[in-house]
Amino acid sequence: MSARVKGPTDHVVVVGAGLAGLSAALRLAGAGRKVTVIERESVPGGRNGLLQKDGYSFDTGPSVLTMPSLIEDAFNCVGENMKDWLELSPISPLYRAFYADGSQIDVHANTQAMEAEISEKISASEAAGYRRYVEFVTKLYKYEMNDFIDRNIDSPLNLLTPNLARLIALGGFRKLSPKVNQFMSDPRLQRVYSFQAMYAGVSPQQALAIYAVIAYMDSVNGVFFPKGGMHAVPRGLAAAAQKHGVEFKYNTTVTGLEIVNGRAKAVTTNTGERVECDVVVLNPDLPVMWRELLGKTPPSIKRLKYSPSCVTLLAGSSKKYDHVAHHNIHFGESWDGVFDELIKKKVLMTDPSILVTVQSHDDPDLAPPGKESYYVLFPTPNLDAKIDWKTQAKPYRDHMVSTLEARGYEGFGDAIEVEELTTPLDWQNQGMERGAPFASAHTFFQTGPFRPRNLAAGFENIVFAGSGTQPGVGVPMVLISGRLAAERIVGPVK
Repeated sequence: MSARVKGPTDHVVVVGAGLAGLSAALRLAGAGRKVTVIERESVPGGRNGLLQKDGYSFDTGPSVLTMPSLIEDAFNCVGENMKDWLELSPISPLYRAFYADGSQIDVHANTQAMEAEISEKISASEAAGYRRYVEFVTKLYKYEMNDFIDRNIDSPLNLLTPNLARLIALGGFRKLSPKVNQFMSDPRLQRVYSFQAMYAGVSPQQALAIYAVIAYMDSVNGVFFPKGGMHAVPRGLAAAAQKHGVEFKYNTTVTGLEIVNGRAKAVTTNTGERVECDVVVLNPDLPVMWRELLGKTPPSIKRLKYSPSCVTLLAGSSKKYDHVAHHNIHFGESWDGVFDELIKKKVLMTDPSILVTVQSHDDPDLAPPGKESYYVLFPTPNLDAKIDWKTQAKPYRDHMVSTLEARGYEGFGDAIEVEELTTPLDWQNQGMERGAPFASAHTFFQTGPFRPRNLAAGFENIVFAGSGTQPGVGVPMVLISGRLAAERIVGPVK
């Protein structure tokens, strides 16, 4: 039985209406608690935000949606059906991968379709290797999910289960890149089935093979897109929560906690309000919450190492490109060198691998008629690097545009009608430590039981949710973190 908060739990204040906060709020409401969500923005979503400009709609955060069953589960907690709140469609292909040699590969969730793609583009023997890789990541997911991701972990001893032995035997604690290479020898496939480690803030060469579970979540389980864009997910979750009695206070910032003998009694806000409560769930970035609301930074939090950051360019454009899919990954020639630059040397990539998402590809309503909305992501070092983004933002934006044009987006710069650039400095100003939207990196000692716990040490009734705590980074993980936070308060939620 995992540890729980102490004392009464009748009224819970959730600070932040991000995906984790919404997931926790729905579960707590379903368990009969009074719930108040306090959100500084005018809409729910947190990092999963929304920008509307001149008829264009852009998601400002995550653009890849996997594991919709976790969203469905959150709705089910209050007896709601996800289909009544959210229209999800599978994306095909999941990704279109473009390579420096001019070749391209479409990535499919359907294993037969993917085998056919690999047989046609590469060889039958590589297709057979891919099939074995799918079997490997499927087992990995099965052994990992219940024991290591989808539960509250109080001590490394909690991991001593039969599934730990199975994971070790499977090679889950070896390095990801060599493990993927055991199954597939073509460097193009190796890249497309290991780049997901970047979501966890580590290079494929350094990540543990257990992170291939992220490849399972998208490349086997599938990638989906909500009508209205990714922001439709928090909108739907918040609306369902509101229907079931959760009170939302938008445009309100929590400025302090009233703590008596290690117990939070109330939160105070910038509007002068004082909201009494029995428990507080903190959804914003964990290290920022320790420093700004709890008034201290424990040594374990000071020691955290952070993921690389990124620069995003949201561009509303008059130009469409026939050769692109919904999600497009453009790999540079360099691979190992890219991660050395990003993580070890902490410099800008000289030969970047980049993500271009075209949301209007599957939902034309996200752009004016005949126009397109683009979400362009370039990985960069976080703010530990000595890059002055106040002076570098404009030159780097121009570099992004010229790189896109060199990689097949002819005339991209001239066709931009509206744009929004977000740099690591902007991420930091939005409340993300070190300007790292992917939070602390999933190195071995920042993963599983070694990742910051969701119970705030030294406080009886303060719980964390979000990517900074267990289980970690990514839409599926933060939805689970909301459930784990709720379970710290009300016990297992059926």
